Amino acid sequence: MTSRMRPAEAHPYLRASTAGVRHHTRALTRPALTASTAVDRVHLDVLHAHLTALHQLLDQLAESTRPPHPAAGRHLATAQTRLWQATAEVHSAFHVLPAASAEATECAPEQLPEGPPVLTICQRHLAAGHIVRRKTTPTDLNRPHTTACAR
Repeated sequence: MTSRMRPAEAHPYLRASTAGVRHHTRALTRPALTASTAVDRVHLDVLHAHLTALHQLLDQLAESTRPPHPAAGRHLATAQTRLWQATAEVHSAFHVLPAASAEATECAPEQLPEGPPVLTICQRHLAAGHIVRRKTTPTDLNRPHTTACAR
């Protein structure tokens, strides 16, 4: 016998993540926050990590939804493609922003178990790109936004 959870109790970690994003968005809209402190490479790196995690989640949801509900699976796959486009733009923005200081651009990878800080976002992006290349064509990535049913 399975019991249904109320929406307020379902998926607590996902709900906490959403609450965290909302809180961060409200914090950025404070009048005291200036444009010079709003976005930096660290900020975009953390946002990129969040987007790639969402991308993986959508991939798993689309795969499990597609067999019993093909139309819903196509919508989720389309959402995954659009999210990848957003992730790629955040990755590009990261590389356009200047480093905070000369020390930040100097790297001592032997001191960091995960490697140079600038390369961690690239490694994450390449890993997520494997999913994209496996399931998406270049035409799909360049197609303007349409619903999955229009295909």
